[in-house]
Amino acid sequence: MVMEKLIGRKSEWEELSRAMESSRSEFVILYGRRRIGKTFLVRSFFQDRFDFYYTGAHRMPTSFQLHSFQRELIRYSRNADIPAFSNWMEAFEQLEDYLESLAPNQRKVLFFDEMPWIDAKQSDFVSALEYFWNSWVSRRDDIVLVACGSATSWMADKLLNNAGGLHNRITRQIYLRPFTLRECRDFLTSRNVDWDDYQIIQCYMLFGGVPYYWRLLEPRLSLPENVDRLCFQKSGAMRGEFDELYNALFSNAERYIDVVRVLAQNRDGMLRNEIAQATGLSGGTLTKILKNLDRCDFIAPYSQFGKRTKNTLYRLVDFFTLFYFKFLEGEHSYEESFWTHHFRSPQVAAWEGLTFELVCLAHLAQIKHALGIAGMETHVSAWRYVPPRNPLHDLPTRGAQIDLLIARADKLIHLCEIKFTDGKYFITKEYEQRLRERMEIFRQITKTNSGLVHTFVTPFGVAEGSHHSIVHSEIIGQDLFAK
Repeated sequence: MVMEKLIGRKSEWEELSRAMESSRSEFVILYGRRRIGKTFLVRSFFQDRFDFYYTGAHRMPTSFQLHSFQRELIRYSRNADIPAFSNWMEAFEQLEDYLESLAPNQRKVLFFDEMPWIDAKQSDFVSALEYFWNSWVSRRDDIVLVACGSATSWMADKLLNNAGGLHNRITRQIYLRPFTLRECRDFLTSRNVDWDDYQIIQCYMLFGGVPYYWRLLEPRLSLPENVDRLCFQKSGAMRGEFDELYNALFSNAERYIDVVRVLAQNRDGMLRNEIAQATGLSGGTLTKILKNLDRCDFIAPYSQFGKRTKNTLYRLVDFFTLFYFKFLEGEHSYEESFWTHHFRSPQVAAWEGLTFELVCLAHLAQIKHALGIAGMETHVSAWRYVPPRNPLHDLPTRGAQIDLLIARADKLIHLCEIKFTDGKYFITKEYEQRLRERMEIFRQITKTNSGLVHTFVTPFGVAEGSHHSIVHSEIIGQDLFAK
C-alpha cells in the first residue's frame, strides 16, 4: 500500500531511527492530542511492517479488548489454536510465545495504538505490561515496543511517571505537536492546494495545526466553501468533532468543557481563582483538569511579567474549540452557507483579530528568528494592570494590557502589537498616543529599567506615515512561515 507523503516530523523520525538502530530493547512512547498524526507517523516510518500491531477500542470492556488482542495475535502468528484469554497476563504470555518463534537475529516491532483505551475500567493491563517488560523484554535486546495514545494524561501518569514496575523503563518519549504554518503550507502543496499565506493563516485560525483537519480540505473549493462543507452543512465531517474530541480524551468530559467554555469567554486569559469561581471547580479536581488540558495543547499557561507563578494566566489556545464556541454551538450552526456569506463580516473580522494573537503565540520561535534573537535567552510573558478601586495619587487610573512581551537578556523588552488586517496597518495619531501612554504605565507599574520598544506583528506590515516612527521592528505574515 502506498501511503501519503509525510510532512515535517524530522526529529521524530530520527528518534524512531535511533530506536531501531540501538543495541538494546526499546520502550518508545509517542503521545499528543487527538488527530495530530501519531499513528500516521508510526505507520509511515515502519511502512506497516510490524511483528504485532494492536489498537485499543474506545470505551469497550476488558473482555472485548482481550478478544480483539487474541484475533490480532492469531493473524500475526498464523496460529488459529491460540486460546481465548481470561486476563492480560495470559495475553502477554501468548505474545511472548509468538515472539520467541520469530527469527532471533532481527528487531521485533510491537505497536500498541491508543494504549489508554486498552486499559479499560478494572483492567489489569498496566500490571501485565509491567510484568511483560520486566520479566521478558528486559532480558532481550531485540524488541522495539511503541506505545501510542491521544489521552496524554494517561500516557504521562501510567507510563512516563509510573512509580511501579515501569519506573524508568521508558527509553524514548516523543511528543507530537501541531503543525506550524510552514508545515501546513507544505501539506497543502503536497495535495495541490494553491492558497496564499494570508488564506493559510485564516485556515490556521479555524483548525490550528491539526493535520487531520487539513486533510479534510477539498482542493477544488475555496476556504469559505470548505468551511461550510465541513462545519456548517448537516453532513459535514466536522459537525460532531467537538463532542467526539473531548469525550475521546477525557473521562468526565463535561468538566473539561466547562473550563474551556469560560476560557473561551475570556480570551485575554484567566487566573486560577477566576476559573474556580466561574466553574465551581476547585482543589485537586481543577488542578488535574488544567494539567490535562495543558498536556493536550488545549490551554497554555502564561506568566505575567514581574509576577509569581500563582499569578499565571491560563488561555484557551485550541483553535477549533474557540471556533466551535463562537460560531458552531449557537444559532449560526443552522446556516449551511454561513461562512461563505459572512467571512468578510465585522463579526468574523473581530474574531480573526483576537485569534491572530494565538497564531503568533504558537509561532514564537519564528518571531524570535525574524527579530534576530533566535539564540538569545528570552522570557515571554503577558501583562495587565487593573487600577485599584481607590488608587493612590501616584498610581495610573487607567488600565492597560499587553498580550505579548519578549524580554531579552540584553535588557530590551519588545512590547508586541498584534494586528490582523488584509492590507498594511495604518497607525493614527490617537493610536500612537495610546501606545505611548501604555508604555509609560507599564514602566511605572513594573519599575523596569530595561529598554522598551514597540514591535508590530501584522500580515502585511505597517504603512508608512507620520506616526510610523513609534515602530521599532516589524514581523510580517511571511516571517511566521519560516522553518
